[in-house]
Order: sequence, then C-alpha cells, then structure tokens
Amino acid sequence: MTQRNVERVVIAGGGTAGWMAAAALSRLVGRKLSITLVESEEIGTVGVGEATIPTILTINRLLQIPEPDFIKLTSGTFKLGIRFENWLREGEHYLHSFGDTGKGSWAAGFHHFWLRARELGLAEEYGEYCTELKAAEAERFGISSDHSLNYAYHLDATKYGMYLRKMAEASGVKRVEGKIATVELCPSDGFIEALSLEDGQRIEGDLFIDCTGFRALLSEGALKTGFDDWSHWLPANRAWAVQSELSEAPKPYTRAIAHKVGWQWRIPLQHRAGNGLVYCDSFMEDDVAHQLLLDNVPEKTITEPRPIRFTTGQRKRYWNKNCIALGLSSGFIEPLESTSIHFIQNGIMWLLMMFPDTTIEDSTVQEYNTKLRAEAEHIRDFIVLHYTLNERHGDPFWDHCRNMALPDSLTHRMELFRQSARVFKPQDDVFAENSWVQVMMGQGITPAGYHNITQALSPDQMNTFMKGIQHDVAKTVGTLPPHGAFVKTLLQHANTRHSLPSES
Repeated sequence: MTQRNVERVVIAGGGTAGWMAAAALSRLVGRKLSITLVESEEIGTVGVGEATIPTILTINRLLQIPEPDFIKLTSGTFKLGIRFENWLREGEHYLHSFGDTGKGSWAAGFHHFWLRARELGLAEEYGEYCTELKAAEAERFGISSDHSLNYAYHLDATKYGMYLRKMAEASGVKRVEGKIATVELCPSDGFIEALSLEDGQRIEGDLFIDCTGFRALLSEGALKTGFDDWSHWLPANRAWAVQSELSEAPKPYTRAIAHKVGWQWRIPLQHRAGNGLVYCDSFMEDDVAHQLLLDNVPEKTITEPRPIRFTTGQRKRYWNKNCIALGLSSGFIEPLESTSIHFIQNGIMWLLMMFPDTTIEDSTVQEYNTKLRAEAEHIRDFIVLHYTLNERHGDPFWDHCRNMALPDSLTHRMELFRQSARVFKPQDDVFAENSWVQVMMGQGITPAGYHNITQALSPDQMNTFMKGIQHDVAKTVGTLPPHGAFVKTLLQHANTRHSLPSES
C-alpha cells in the first residue's frame, strides 16, 4: 500500500451528509486540512429526512450551533418520541418516547419494578412514569434549569444542509460545481487518486468521502465494495413523499401509522407537514400506494408526491482503501425510527475520533468498519422488531413479517425479554434499554418474570415508590408550556440575534 499523508479531503456530493461532513471536518479535526466538496445543482437530494433522534444534539453542540438559530433556519420543531398507530392491531397505539421511564436500580431497570407493582395492583400504564411520554401526549415542551427533557428535532433537511454549507464555507471549505465523470484509481494499490468532472476539472485528494447517495459512485461504482442486502428482513423497498399544509399546532412527536402494506409517516414542522408512505412493491402497486398516501393526508398538498426506491442493507465496508461511504452511500435502513441523519452523524463522529494523524492505517480502517457495522445491525434488529411483533392477521404483508425468519441476534433479545424482562444494551447500540422495553411491550410482549431485587420493597413501599414517580412526572409536565408556544418564544429569541449564518 502506498503511504499517503492525509492533507487533502475531497467530499463527493452535498446535501445533509456532504455538508455535515464538511462542517465537522473543517472545525473539529484539530489541524488544518484542504477540504473540497464537489456537487452539482442538477443532481437533487432525497431530502426527506425530517425527523431525528437525540444524538443530533451532540453534533450541533460540537459545532456550537445556537438552538434558537437552528430552530429558525431549519423551520424546526421539537420531538419527544414516535407514536406508533395500528402496529400491533388496528385501532391501537403506543408511544416510543425518548429518555428514561421511572427509576431503576443497579441490578434491574424500572420496568422490573413496574411489572411487580402491576402484579400487586399498584401500577398504572407504563408510560405514566415517563416525563417525555406524558409531555408528548399533552403536547407540551420546554427547556429550563428546572427540568431536563430528552428530545430531538423535526426539521427541513434541505435547509439544514444549507445551514451547514454556510458554516463549512466560512471555515474554508471550497465548493466545486460539477458532475463526476470518472473516478481515477491508482494502478498499484487501487486507492482513489482524483475525481474527473464532466467539464474537465480534476480534483485530487488523499481521503475521499462518498456522499453521492444511493448511487455510491465512489465506494461502489469505483471500488466495488459490495453490499449486504437485508430485504429478507426488511422487505419494504419503496416510498412516496409529499409535503402538505399544517392545519393544527405542531405536535412534539412523529406519527408512524401502519396501513395494509407498510406505514405512513407524519412529521410536523413549523408551517407544514412532511408525509410519506413506506411500502413493498411485492404487496402493493406503486399507483395504489400513491393514492393511499394522498387519501390519508388530511390537508392540501403543497408539492408533487416524490417516488423513492431503495434496498435496505449496508456496504460490506464503510471505509474502503481511502474512501469513506457516508449517508445513503453507506446503506439504508428505512426511516421508521428516524435514524438516517444519525447514521451520517455517527460516521462523522467515528471519523473524527479515528482521523489519520498522517497516513491511513489498516487497523484504523478495520476498527471503523467494525464499529459502524455493529451499530447498523443493532438498528436493523430494532426496526425488524416493530414489524415481526404484530397481530394484524389476514394482511399478507404483515403475515409475512410476522412469520419471517429473524436475525439470531434479535431472536435472542426477544426471548430474553419474554422470559425474564432482561434487556442488556450493547455499547454500540444507539437505542437505550427503555427504547427496547417500550417497543417490545407496545408490540405485545408481556414478560413471564422479573428481577428478584424488586422483592426488596414491601407492597407499601412499592406503592409509595410508584406514586412518587407518577407525581413527579405530572408536576414537571404541568410546568411545561404548550409546544407551539415554546417554539414561538425561541423564534422571537432568534430574531434578536445578529449572528445567524444566513446573515453573515
């Protein structure tokens, strides 16, 4: 392998992935790099990743993005979780909220204590002990020193990319307009040497980041990295996306509504809603899905529905030679749990932690791939969990999902919870213990047992314990303003600032 000092970074493609990488590398690597981003205005982006998970706060804080400015310039609102409707059975729902439920012990999570309290007749519904869940149901939200909510955002992904672009360019990133014609490889080791553009420009680099979307022009088109197809576990392979007017105050949660085939998302921004239908074309024709979405959008649409085709899975290597696949270039897991932007951020964060001091080392590449593949597989299992635990008997798509063979890793986690209520979070799983508990119980699993440590509380102590948590949750939620009012307050604060990226 030819040893190359990593001084020139070339990012192929813009959008959220490209500009997030550009902003982070230009500001956070710790040493000066020459960073060039190549994109074409003629090539659109998917741009429907409008819901996020709480990890987005990490990158925003590292980039020192003021929250009022962020909310204003991305048309953002706040998100406390996802409401799943019709997933277990038609007409039923549950809320997967962020944050913790109740208070556990060193040996067992709160759900063990809740299971025993329920057995004693001393427990309300599980969600009654979660501040984020009750705030979401009450459509309230706030941030203050008196309370701390775990939250994420609903946002306009295109505007977020534009925000990051201004930040990156202000930090010295050079943008080159043009379409990539060929990817030049070194004859001796197969590393990428340069990108040749259709207009004759040649962009040389030492490290390349592939943000070319599903096309994966560098990682797959040039380097033939290979792809692990997960369609046998996640058969949905199509989506229609459309924006609509918003006829109600924005709710602080995403809605995921199950239909006969697949599911519909509903994401409220400040002045519009993002809507989409995810489905499998083996069970529903495209034009039928198109109409099904339009029939279930309650307001007037403001864009034409966009078709999106995808295959769930991941690249066999995220980092191959001197190329890193980021975002859709690295693979895709459908947006059920809003992980698309997280995947981008996660790839960037690990790159920042492993960025080559001088040259690219095989051990670093191997570790990077191990980390990202493991997390992707945990997220895959979490998404499959929603599908396979259903009681929608008679719907062919859902019958298929309920009866399909599962990854061994998921089967183990389900059986462990079913038998003993135990959930052990691997270090590289982005979803916490409480997320798995909420979804497994929401999708119908009732554990057969619970941890013996719960016996340490007498019935009277258990009653006091449970009522105390419920009281604290209700008290906190009662102090929160309506979500829409809080967003307006934040926007007023942003309007008093004079350092917005769009004004610089």
